[in-house]
Amino acid sequence: MVETQGTVRDFDPTSHAGSVLLDDGSAVLFDGDAFTAGGLRLLRPGQRVRMETRDGRIVLVTILTLRSSP
Repeated sequence: MVETQGTVRDFDPTSHAGSVLLDDGSAVLFDGDAFTAGGLRLLRPGQRVRMETRDGRIVLVTILTLRSSP
């Protein structure tokens, strides 16, 4: 499994599918299954996410959170 990060480009709240812009500017699509696997309720454009891919397909999308410093 490969982990990448990106920024939400668009998201359809009905189908739960959308696209993410990777840091190199390329767009990748994710389907409703990848969204549901992450336990999310909603995504909005500009939100930073972490994705896991398997065999070139995004299988999990989660919100990227920053760790707080002590």
